[in-house]
Amino acid sequence: MLLAGAMVAAGLALSGLSLVQIKTSHSEVAQATQPLQAPSGPAPQDSAPAESKPGGARPTTPAPEPAHPDVQAQKEGAKSALPPAPAEKMAPPIEDK
Repeated sequence: MLLAGAMVAAGLALSGLSLVQIKTSHSEVAQATQPLQAPSGPAPQDSAPAESKPGGARPTTPAPEPAHPDVQAQKEGAKSALPPAPAEKMAPPIEDK
């Protein structure tokens, strides 16, 4: 019991000393990057955004491109951006018991 009381007292003393040290320390915070500046004007756009249609899919301008090159580019030696998908593995169906 005496040992437990001594450990609690030591813990409180260390906590108190740590709090005093935190209060008295002069911490300086450095800014690593320059603050962001607002752009001076609107960015120029090449084309107007696509018209939205009620109930339809979201328009995308420009249209999304596939992850693999077209046939002409493949003939010229261009490689696909993504590796080929792995073959699917099939297992027998799970039997009901």
